Amino acid sequence: MFDKSTWIRLPRNVVVGHDVLEETTDAVAELHLDGQPLLVTSPTARAVAAERVAESFAATGTEPVTVVVEEASFSAVERVVGTARDEGAGFLVGVGGGKPIDIAKMASDTLELGFVSVPTAASHDGIVSGRGSVPEGDTRHSVAAEPPLAVVADTGVIADAPWELTTAGCADIISNYTAVRDWQLAHRLQNVEYSEYAGALSRMTAEMLVDNADSIKKGLEESAWVVMKALVSSGVAMSIADSSRPASGAEHLFSHQLDRIAPGAALHGHQVGVGSVLTEYLHTGDDGRWRNIRDALARIGAPTTADGLGVDDGAVIEALTTAHEIRDRYTILGNGVNEAAAHEVATVTGVI
Repeated sequence: MFDKSTWIRLPRNVVVGHDVLEETTDAVAELHLDGQPLLVTSPTARAVAAERVAESFAATGTEPVTVVVEEASFSAVERVVGTARDEGAGFLVGVGGGKPIDIAKMASDTLELGFVSVPTAASHDGIVSGRGSVPEGDTRHSVAAEPPLAVVADTGVIADAPWELTTAGCADIISNYTAVRDWQLAHRLQNVEYSEYAGALSRMTAEMLVDNADSIKKGLEESAWVVMKALVSSGVAMSIADSSRPASGAEHLFSHQLDRIAPGAALHGHQVGVGSVLTEYLHTGDDGRWRNIRDALARIGAPTTADGLGVDDGAVIEALTTAHEIRDRYTILGNGVNEAAAHEVATVTGVI
């Protein structure tokens, strides 16, 4: 008897395009979210977008409360939760990059309130997914949370963001190639549940960016459009799977370990991009497929080497040989890669 069931939580409204920032209130109105909005933003994002969003709400007769956060931390989440309770907020709006959106997302999950995502940079797929990322000491926690009810992505704002944030978002999406390979491997060898639909969507999203890598150019709003659509698709794949598996495999473990070894050296997306080059080689050997990933990263201007990440060769080797210790998730790294093998992989792929 077939008794399988699942809940798939997806954004109900996704608004992407030129000058759509002021449409945040329309997206919220269609969701029938009541009460006072609480905007969670960062100093830069406040000037770039949050003030305009606040003015849009005020024009409808609803004056929002704004909380400015400096960093992603559990204490910041607690501060937002406390403010929301004190002010009687009806829903939360995260405006900015990964930090304010992750904080708003986790706070809304604790409060059981609706959450709307308004990204100001296309730096990673967390703007749509149901997971938040919070550093604590030398560890980064990936925390389950509700995905946003709506996403409003103004491509004009995103195109004006620092270019390295966009290339980091591209690299994060391209790394879906190896994330799906690891997921399939875990399914075959460890009987981990696998979703063909989510896996296919994630791969297609990566292919879309690889195929359009030559058209991803600095300052082009069309490029922001392509990258944002890809990030939305990647987030949807994770929601369908109810897991980060479609977009997080050994390349993410490699990145998390680099965060411990060389904190703040490079952006998350850039690190997983380089990690994807390494792990694609581990999956497929020297048949050239890892070169497709490396070349796509190079065409969009993302790093492909240790030097490009701002770390030394030793950091790459240490991260690759110890990344399997990060979390209990089966990947191509298995029980670990020894130092000689790691050095060979990193040398052959040109990472070191």
